[in-house]
Amino acid sequence: MYTLEQVRCFVTVAEELHFGRAAERLSMTQPPLSRQVQKLEHAVGVALLERDNRHVELTTAGAVFLGEARRLLTAADAAPALARRIAAGRAGVLRLGFTAATGFSLLGPLVQQVGELMPDVDLDLQELVTVEQIEAIRRGELDLALGRPPFDDATFASRLLLSEDLVLVVPDGHPLAGLRRPVGTADLRDVPLIGHHPTKARYFYDMVVRYVDVEHVNVVHVVSQILTMCSLVAAGRGVAFVPESSRLLGLPGVTFVELADVPHGVVELHAIWDRGSKNPALHEFLRHLRAVHD
Repeated sequence: MYTLEQVRCFVTVAEELHFGRAAERLSMTQPPLSRQVQKLEHAVGVALLERDNRHVELTTAGAVFLGEARRLLTAADAAPALARRIAAGRAGVLRLGFTAATGFSLLGPLVQQVGELMPDVDLDLQELVTVEQIEAIRRGELDLALGRPPFDDATFASRLLLSEDLVLVVPDGHPLAGLRRPVGTADLRDVPLIGHHPTKARYFYDMVVRYVDVEHVNVVHVVSQILTMCSLVAAGRGVAFVPESSRLLGLPGVTFVELADVPHGVVELHAIWDRGSKNPALHEFLRHLRAVHD
């Protein structure tokens, strides 16, 4: 096994092709320099230099080894600084989960924020529903989730990032869009509804059941993604309850209407992470997140 010191000695001799000048560059005498190069050649198993009293030349193997040796020294010199950046959270990997609805609201600004504040951190993005994100954090496959409640507060820490209204999306020209007032439960009695999936979209399903007394017989489609709901509404298949940020989708053919019986700001989006996480990149990002949202 050879050492970095032996490699450094060889590279210096190979660049100078003169033991005296190489020894001067390394602030050492020639005999120990020669011994270091000999030990390296013994460890590698081939002659790297041809030398006599008048000249020094690289062997064919030595010329190839020189390129690899330089890369090795560059990596070795950079390793301590990289380790310090990783320990400080300025390098490494941050594995971020997000829901599909987050993709057209907060995800873009957060990704931009990570890129600007932590440019040496690799961001690994995974689109998952909240339940899948929570399980991925539990298994150690995600560092941070952008999801909805509920979650286990004893295991997971969280920070509220966004609260918004639940609204009704209807096709353009629908009678509900022309009421010029918030839509109430009575207005929805005979209206076809596009419903949320009770398990894959449990957060929104539970919210609608809690605040809006709708007839289940009116539900003509059950889906799990907000984009799909809005697309079906645009196609005239019914109306649907969606977060107000759905306006950002910019879908043609739909109108968003305020709901009369639902409190403002009931739709919440949280950053969620394992309280015991040791990832420095996560904690560095959370530090920036607190600074922005406090």
